[in-house]
Amino acid sequence: MRHGSAAGGRLAPHPPAVTVVNEEGASVFVLLCEHASNHIPLRYAALGLPPEELTRHIAWDIGAAALAMRLSALLDAPLFLSGCSRLLIDLNRPLWAPTSIPIVSEATEIPGNRDLPQEERLRRTATWFTPFHARVTQHLDERAGAGRRAIVIGVHSFTPVFHGHRRPWHAGVLYARAAGFGAALVAALSGAGDIVVGDNEPYRIEPAEDYTVPVHGDQRGIDAALIEVRQDLLEGGEGRTAWAARLAAALSAVRAARN
Repeated sequence: MRHGSAAGGRLAPHPPAVTVVNEEGASVFVLLCEHASNHIPLRYAALGLPPEELTRHIAWDIGAAALAMRLSALLDAPLFLSGCSRLLIDLNRPLWAPTSIPIVSEATEIPGNRDLPQEERLRRTATWFTPFHARVTQHLDERAGAGRRAIVIGVHSFTPVFHGHRRPWHAGVLYARAAGFGAALVAALSGAGDIVVGDNEPYRIEPAEDYTVPVHGDQRGIDAALIEVRQDLLEGGEGRTAWAARLAAALSAVRAARN
């Protein structure tokens, strides 16, 4: 494996900017987990937050990394996992977006992100954002050069309640230009009739607010979507395993139908 890869699919205690799992996997799917980690280096003093805040959704997508690793194994797909908390710098936001380095996340103020000098913004970009996306870009370039098709899938989780509003969806599929692929994936996940799947819910992909789908998918002219699973459904290993199997089956069905 290349530098930054994970042996046995485990994140290192102090993860690098990007951890790559199964890069030579045969699947057409390329998986990204941009909010895999809540890691904040000691020099940042937890950005001034108490420890319990770093276990919340504001710091990472709870359960998403474990779900993504199970999905990678089922699909034989390469997987790129982030190594820093979204509070340091959000890898699924354009660098110019106000939420790239949030001052407030949900209703929580982030003291360590206030009045950041440009030097510190550039340091975080160079340390975390650029290496992650450069590795994804390199992989997709190599696949294109070899004539191998790619479908980009971001693996995320979302909170059951947001700003006091309960969300009705079990999962969501978010897409922009890949409307045919996105709609087919929504239909495949909804087919059994036992879950509610959001079609561009709980939010929509916007180039001003999102990075993975617009840049790694839409700008290349390849299918791309984010999959969101509600966090309470991923609390234990059994739930993560079941959801990985459900997602793998839906993705495989869509790929077969669209070949």
